[in-house]
Amino acid sequence: MRTPWLSLLLSAALAAASGHALAGESRARQILDRFEHANQWRDHVMVAAHRAGSMQAGKTLYAENSLAAVEGSIAMGAEIVEVDIRRSKDGEFVVMHDSWLDRTTTCKGEVVKYTLAELKTCRLVIEGTRAVTDEKVSTLREMLLATRDRILINLDNKLDVGDLPGMIAVARDLGMADQVIVKDNLWNQNRIATVRAAMATIGGGVQFMPIIADDAVHDAGFAETVDHAFSPRAIELINWRAGAETLTETGGPLFTTRMRAAAVRGNWHIWADTYAIVNKPGGFLAGGRGDELAVQASLPREAWGFWADRGATIIQTDEPKAAIGWLAANGFRVPYSDEVRPVEAASTASIN
Repeated sequence: MRTPWLSLLLSAALAAASGHALAGESRARQILDRFEHANQWRDHVMVAAHRAGSMQAGKTLYAENSLAAVEGSIAMGAEIVEVDIRRSKDGEFVVMHDSWLDRTTTCKGEVVKYTLAELKTCRLVIEGTRAVTDEKVSTLREMLLATRDRILINLDNKLDVGDLPGMIAVARDLGMADQVIVKDNLWNQNRIATVRAAMATIGGGVQFMPIIADDAVHDAGFAETVDHAFSPRAIELINWRAGAETLTETGGPLFTTRMRAAAVRGNWHIWADTYAIVNKPGGFLAGGRGDELAVQASLPREAWGFWADRGATIIQTDEPKAAIGWLAANGFRVPYSDEVRPVEAASTASIN
């Protein structure tokens, strides 16, 4: 366990006080408090469910980016659901990862060539089995209504930076702009300027999270530049596994002591990804230390524990239930005011 006893006692006292203060507030408001005050919650690792959280124990239970997946993630105690946003032919924001419908629905062809009415005739399918569900393609508004006051929602923009203001307008119309996290990739000063211009048109009251990947950025100092430009509450750091590297030993050039120090100075979370990406030249996310290692190989400490030890206080995963269970059992989770759960037996298998 990474936390000294004194830190644990202080954290418990803080959690008790904070829990009492927030007892009458919504779950999303309690989560938002932890998201906005990273330094007060360094002993708690938040969990973000990738594509709304469709998997458990290596099996796909729900259609990805579905309302059913969101309900499952809320029920298991995840703090954030991540969903992907595209546009229909008639300009409506819809929730869909791929630019094509073939993999995740009963329809075929490009999303942008379907009107919203036409998209609503498509049914979401379970990846792998191709089992057809009763669920339709969701609009952004429908997805936001499903999450409102219950969980934070992270919008992965599959469109242009200029589409971010339109997405936030939908959230503002529902009175939940502060419950939405929007994000975009940053890799140089020109990109920072482009995204800053887009965010300036949105105005305040919005959570923007920069994404920095080590295939383009090799210096933790860039995160400090990003911090000065955006004052974010979290920065998503991506470690690509090199082709010849079985498991990263360090976390790559971004997961360094300098980065952790920068996060503390800026009072922002380090967000790490542990889900698999197989179509990227050079390897996988999480330096090989991802969900498959945690679940299929039964080595969660070498995956989720590794990234928590390197400063991650938000982990985005395809296995939110298993991640929450292991993190809670090993001292990386502080219960919310409305959440008292029995601690499961710790699994401490290690390859070290």
